[in-house]
Amino acid sequence: MEKRSSSTALLFSIGFIFMLVCAIAAFFYGIQLGSSKVEAKYAAQRALTDEKGSAAPYQQQDLVSFYHTVFLPYREFQKEWFDAMDKLSQGQSADSAAMFKSLASLAGAKSKEAASVSASNSPLLAQAQANYIHSLDAFKEAAGKAASSAKSHTGSELIAIIEAEKNYKSAAGYALTAQQSYYSAMLKWAAYVNLDINGDYEAPESLTIEQWKSLPLINKNKLMADRLQSLNKLTAYYPHDLTSRIDLFIKAGQADKMKISTVPEIIDLLISTEAIRTGDYLANKSQLYTNDLMPLLPFFSSETK
Repeated sequence: MEKRSSSTALLFSIGFIFMLVCAIAAFFYGIQLGSSKVEAKYAAQRALTDEKGSAAPYQQQDLVSFYHTVFLPYREFQKEWFDAMDKLSQGQSADSAAMFKSLASLAGAKSKEAASVSASNSPLLAQAQANYIHSLDAFKEAAGKAASSAKSHTGSELIAIIEAEKNYKSAAGYALTAQQSYYSAMLKWAAYVNLDINGDYEAPESLTIEQWKSLPLINKNKLMADRLQSLNKLTAYYPHDLTSRIDLFIKAGQADKMKISTVPEIIDLLISTEAIRTGDYLANKSQLYTNDLMPLLPFFSSETK
């Protein structure tokens, strides 16, 4: 009996030791796996760092600084430009020559303001700054030519002349390229903060609604900046206003009712019907976007010019 008990105890001890070894092995394997994941995270972060330094080139303070020192001066001019064009279209401008002379002067002043700081540590922001400055300079030339043509043409005639003029086309092109770079920089920042966000995502040729729904808001906004640039569509509203109108359109079931299956179809419909307004994002933010990662920029949180 004692021999049998000793054998049982021995088997129990061996089993216990085996289980203990397995537990220890699993513990160290977990540590190794965790370390590998952490290393992968830091490797991905290092891939987004500036070639010349150890800091990420797209930090929130850089995006905020760019907003106030470069983007806002351009935006202030753009608002005055669109207001002037609206007055022309409605026949409300008694002295359009003086109006465009004032716009030429404002464009020059805002160009100098936007050029007074440097965004060179962030490549996309540096590109955006250069293009906003080029845009303002081209707007200055376009406004000067419009002032010269104003006295001999009606409002609608002058609008057609302006929109066909090469300086205006250059101004719009530079502005759209700058806008695309700025929104791309926001996406790079988000990808650095959250590794689940793809900072290099490019939309397929015909982006489906289901694919769109799976994207983070920051990706959607960048895609709308891409789209406006490809359409050469200079607008008073922001890319994120267009994003919110698309999401609202889908949420309301309009896409299903109209049997629309791709996002480009929705964009074309919204633009052709002039259904997007500045402030649409803010108006729809509470019902559409609650936990989305976004940089703390004024036009994502309050009404701006």
